[in-house]
Amino acid sequence: MSTLIQLQPQDEHNLKLEANVHPRDWTNPTPSGRYNLVVIGAGTAGLVAAAGAAGLGAKVALIERDLMGGDCLNVGCVPSKALISAARAVRSVRYANELGVQVPDGTKVDFTRVMQRMRQLRAEISPNDSASRFRDLGIDVYLGQGAFVGPHTVEVDGQRLEFKKGVIATGARASAPPIPGLDQVEYLTNESIFSLTELPQRLGIIGAGPIGCELAQSFALFGSKVFLIESAHGILPREDPDAAEIVEASILRDGVKLLCCGRKTELKPGENGKVRMTLESHDKMYDEAVDKLLVAVGRAPNVENLGLEVAGVEFDKRGVKVNDRLQTTNPNIFAAGDICSPYKFTHAADFMARIVIQNALFKGRAKASSLTIPWSTYTSPEIAHVGLSLQEAKSQGIAIQTYTQELKEVDRAILEGETDGYVKVHVKDGSDEILGATIVAPNAGDLISEITLAMTNGLSLKKIASTIHPYPTQAEAIRRVGDQFNRTRLTPLVKSLFEKWLRWTR
Repeated sequence: MSTLIQLQPQDEHNLKLEANVHPRDWTNPTPSGRYNLVVIGAGTAGLVAAAGAAGLGAKVALIERDLMGGDCLNVGCVPSKALISAARAVRSVRYANELGVQVPDGTKVDFTRVMQRMRQLRAEISPNDSASRFRDLGIDVYLGQGAFVGPHTVEVDGQRLEFKKGVIATGARASAPPIPGLDQVEYLTNESIFSLTELPQRLGIIGAGPIGCELAQSFALFGSKVFLIESAHGILPREDPDAAEIVEASILRDGVKLLCCGRKTELKPGENGKVRMTLESHDKMYDEAVDKLLVAVGRAPNVENLGLEVAGVEFDKRGVKVNDRLQTTNPNIFAAGDICSPYKFTHAADFMARIVIQNALFKGRAKASSLTIPWSTYTSPEIAHVGLSLQEAKSQGIAIQTYTQELKEVDRAILEGETDGYVKVHVKDGSDEILGATIVAPNAGDLISEITLAMTNGLSLKKIASTIHPYPTQAEAIRRVGDQFNRTRLTPLVKSLFEKWLRWTR
């Protein structure tokens, strides 16, 4: 039973991973009777939908053609963060002298060991997403290609499964952008870069989005000469420009060569298996040979070979079409995760699956538009964002007030030498209702949850200001943004009234 994602090298850790998430000796169950829910795809959305439904007493089938756990476990969040943790250790040592700590021998990165550790930790996490665990939850787990053969029927491995409700959670995959010569060279994507066992001395990366920036910085810290190519100006085009500028300065300091505003990019085979990249950046031509090329731009929904037309499910190049309740054009089939969402994050897929459970099994009316979805890019420093950005507020004609607290004025950040960053919060003009926020800090992904909690539960910026935060912490920056808002309430009129009262009461 072959898998689409190739786990290399075939060491003990990858064999353990495969034994958990796509065991070669797996025997599919024999279906008996109609299922309450049949889920196609065992990534985050599919796993949450299946486990949640089974836990509520539903009869559930879960189908996966590849590796259970999807991108997140196998070729996304888990392996990338293992590499980032190693890269951050290098960074700490590299800049330790700024704290008065001398490291005589500097840093020497054992890339083989870094990758081995990643594979080991990935394998240790994999039982959470394993076929046997979900079988033990009472779910019928089928390994193989599932396809609709009717509006209420799925076929997998020659067996037909009847269902009351269906869920499409097949995710998305890396896609190749239209770059001249790309089809003539070997290149890596997120599905293959984590199979490397040797550090490329020269690494080209196309795409300065989150994946491109995270891996560019990490591999530069490991010792690669990294060329990061981006067609737009700067990096991270979806982020607050001020935030992107801070991260750009950081990755440049760490050794990344940024070739932005890249034009006329062409690729061709070079000598000794290298890839030759030619492009124009800021009116200068570059011709660079790299040992490996990573394409970190473009995603394509996994809609092929699913029989969607037979099931009456409409789709296009962006994925399966759903309404706000995550119903497809077949009202008995729902979708969740990357297959239908513009927010291609594990946590977004998780909460979309929860909506599907409510709406598919219990005639719920939960809406995807009601979700408050944060995201984080795990560079050093991190960028985290939730809600509206300044640009989105302007485009939607929403008047806002913005309050910013620079980390260079926060004691804990000063003491730790981590002053490049800020907390920026947008509130509705004339009120303290939080509409969005961006945080740039070493642990911005953790800090943003306080803002997300407030927005989800209707807590105002004034409420945050009245919440005691430990001193000294970087999270104190969030409270200090609230203090800024409170100071705006002290108008000249209010201040004069206070002064009169205080004079009278002396």
